[in-house]
Amino acid sequence: MKLKKLEINGFKSFVEKASIEFPPGISAVVGPNGCGKSNIIDAIKWVMGEQSIKQLRGKSMEDVIFAGSNGKPALNMAEVSLTLLNDNGSAPEELKDFTEIMLTRRLYRSGESGYFINKQPCRLKDIYNIFLGSGLGTKSYAVIQQGSIGAITDAGPEERRILIEEAAGITRYKSRKKEALNKVKATNENILRVSDIITEIKRQMAGLKRQARKAERYKKYQKRIRELDVCLSLYHYDAYTRKIDEAATLLNDLNNTDIEHSTQLKKLDAALEKIELDRAEKNREISNQKSSLYETRRDIDRMENDKTHLIKDVQRLADERLELESARQDLEVKNRNLTAEIETGENQNHNIQAEIKSVKSTLEKEQSASQNIKEELFSHNQELETCKASLMDLVAR
Repeated sequence: MKLKKLEINGFKSFVEKASIEFPPGISAVVGPNGCGKSNIIDAIKWVMGEQSIKQLRGKSMEDVIFAGSNGKPALNMAEVSLTLLNDNGSAPEELKDFTEIMLTRRLYRSGESGYFINKQPCRLKDIYNIFLGSGLGTKSYAVIQQGSIGAITDAGPEERRILIEEAAGITRYKSRKKEALNKVKATNENILRVSDIITEIKRQMAGLKRQARKAERYKKYQKRIRELDVCLSLYHYDAYTRKIDEAATLLNDLNNTDIEHSTQLKKLDAALEKIELDRAEKNREISNQKSSLYETRRDIDRMENDKTHLIKDVQRLADERLELESARQDLEVKNRNLTAEIETGENQNHNIQAEIKSVKSTLEKEQSASQNIKEELFSHNQELETCKASLMDLVAR
């Protein structure tokens, strides 16, 4: 596979969409410092699935999104698309029919990201699978950044082995072998779990068989119990039927005897009712006599109580008369004192009214004099103002 075209939009310094073609014969990308040559390599590594932000020369994954500059606001999304030529058939089986393979990676500032192959959503694993065995990839020998040559020469045996296997094109098969071994391991573990489940089910089946045999015996016993219950019920039915017939005969005899006894009881009830009526008449007469006696006694008691209350009332009224007489005499003395005080108050009132009239007359005279003084003061003020005006005129002259 070969690089054909790289499209960058919002990635690092590429605020506007940029498209870089890689036609045959391209051997280098040149330009002054700060023009974005390293950002092109970072974009290629990023779209290949690079997850280490240190390898992309940043502190967080949001650093790959354009952060804004003078006159240009920050963007909310970074997107890089890489188009590969599938001319040597090294692509995976599912992509061998495509002459071009377009890989796209998109990242939003909110943290959402997505991978696409030929504009169809895919997994990061699918992106890695495309580059396995092709010599390309984020950690393959095809992408060597500044300072990596020394790291390759000083690499240990395991790291060199990874580079050699990538160059030999067997990493894809090793990856598939590893996945197959993991699947086999998982299958073996599933088989062990299934064996355990089968053993547990067999153990449960043995218990269920014992329970089924017990259930069968229970059904047989229940059927026998029902048959015995029916026979016992028939026996009891015959015995109870005989007892019912005997009881019916005895009941008829008792009913006849009861009728005779009822006739005798009715006669006795009639005689008893007559006796009750006579006794009720006598009780009524006794009650009337008792009522009359009680009424007479109550009248006597009431009259005695009234007499006692009247005597007490006479004594109380005599005491009240004496108290009222004494109160009347006190009131007459108070009345005479109040009459004298009223006469004195009226005399004082006449004197006060005379004084009020004299004070009012004096006050009116003083108010009249005060008004005259105010008028004279007003006229003097006018003369003073006139004099001031004349004085100012003289001073001005």
